[in-house]
Amino acid sequence: MAVKKRYVVIGSFWVIIVMINALAWNSMPFCDWYISHIFPIWVESYGRLTGLFSFSLGEIMLVIFAPLILILLLTGIYAAVYKLVCAIKRKKKKLPLWVRFYGFGMLVLFTCVGIIMTLNCFILFHGSTFSEKYMEKAEDKQYRLSELEELRNVVVSECNRLSKLVERDEYGNVVYNGDMKAQAIKEMQRLGEIYPQLSGFYPPPKGFYFSGFFSQQKMMGYYFPFSMEANYNTQMYITNTPGTLCHELAHLKGFIYEDEANFIGFLACVDSEDIFFQYSGYLSVLYYLDNDYYDAIEENKTIYSQQIPISKQVRKDKVFLTPEAWARVEEKAVLSTETVSRASNAFVEANLNLNGIADGLVSYSRVVELLLEYYDIGSEE
Repeated sequence: MAVKKRYVVIGSFWVIIVMINALAWNSMPFCDWYISHIFPIWVESYGRLTGLFSFSLGEIMLVIFAPLILILLLTGIYAAVYKLVCAIKRKKKKLPLWVRFYGFGMLVLFTCVGIIMTLNCFILFHGSTFSEKYMEKAEDKQYRLSELEELRNVVVSECNRLSKLVERDEYGNVVYNGDMKAQAIKEMQRLGEIYPQLSGFYPPPKGFYFSGFFSQQKMMGYYFPFSMEANYNTQMYITNTPGTLCHELAHLKGFIYEDEANFIGFLACVDSEDIFFQYSGYLSVLYYLDNDYYDAIEENKTIYSQQIPISKQVRKDKVFLTPEAWARVEEKAVLSTETVSRASNAFVEANLNLNGIADGLVSYSRVVELLLEYYDIGSEE
């Protein structure tokens, strides 16, 4: 009877999980209320607790979870073979105790995953967007090619200008002597004075220990719902770091969409008094704008050549990893970069689609629409 009660409890939790997700899909007001009143509690409490550790707890959870899944698969195969042998011999035997114990343990674990992902991730996908909350004036406006062209040239000009102002070492590499993590939190809190949802406490961002593995996934940062942590890749080129820090911190305030986090990261950086943060902010959206513009003119090289060119220095600074960093990653890699990248893209794509983002990874480039809306509103004001 006790065993049955345990399964009834687990089943009850899954009923609640399904009901909350169904409510989230069908009620934006519920999601907005949750994001405003409940979600911050997890950041203020659990996020403060995990923030006390200098290392990424979320990364450790991933390392532990992977072998547990492998053991689960092997245990499942063993259980199936065991039952088959019993059926052939016409013997009614219960599964070994260790199989039943492990199976129930994994069921509890997956239930915890379902609860945490629902509360710290899935609900967030169905709340009001940043533009719906703070950029209503330009909503649903169609922008002309000339406006995209102008914005693209403004960002290119700023990148070219700032590339000459940032501090560099004797080899021409960008350097930064301040505390980037503290500065990123400062910029996000400053932005919170304009956009209230971004105000309040932020746990310190943490670098990946296995940054090489995340580099193979082309991943600059990651928000871990299980540990309420903002994590970043320590091996990527330094110009990516400020924008990535602010991007991941934006997730901790309930802005789960990648395009919105990109946009918030951009705003936090370009309005900073710190030249390096400004440069990182403009670089973070440079190729989104440049690529969209090039596509909009149907790859017409004549028209493209008439625009402000991206300087060689900017192109050098706008890299994910330097050739030297890539060489170190490949040297220590356990799996090929192609295999890891393909698996990562499939997982991210599936997660976005599962939460109603039909265009999957393409949603990252929707930051261009937000930029056009923002500068359009700015010009109106």
